[in-house]
Amino acid sequence: MIKLQVNRRSWTGAIGIGIAVSILTAIIMVAATKAGLSPFPKPPSLAFAETVLGHTLPLPVGLLFHTAYVTFWSLVFVQFFPKRGFWPAMALAGALWIVILAVLFPLVGWGFAGLHVSPKLIPASFLPHLLFGLFLWALETYIPRKRVANIGGSA
Repeated sequence: MIKLQVNRRSWTGAIGIGIAVSILTAIIMVAATKAGLSPFPKPPSLAFAETVLGHTLPLPVGLLFHTAYVTFWSLVFVQFFPKRGFWPAMALAGALWIVILAVLFPLVGWGFAGLHVSPKLIPASFLPHLLFGLFLWALETYIPRKRVANIGGSA
């Protein structure tokens, strides 16, 4: 028996949403950095890549880490969250913001919440997470879904 699932996206569709969210957030944050608006010593994804790989890297490597991170969490949201509305997207964004403050910033040497660098990192790191939640919700909500056949499923 074939059961049509109208709530789910294909894996490629979910990955596509993640890549789109990654590109949109990266464009805004790179533009803010180039305009001198960012208080970060370097983009957090680049700082993380350099910490993991142990040496100085060019910005595109940081952008690849950013894309992998954003795409992974977008995929988790689109494929596995039982409710995928505005508030669940914002809750995921908020949870990931707390993780960056409590885990990533100390890991890259910026201290808890980036306080070894500046207290400005707290609101500055909130903005990309807010954008992540908004873009994720909007793309998941407004990009049409294809029907996915579930062969052998129950009616």
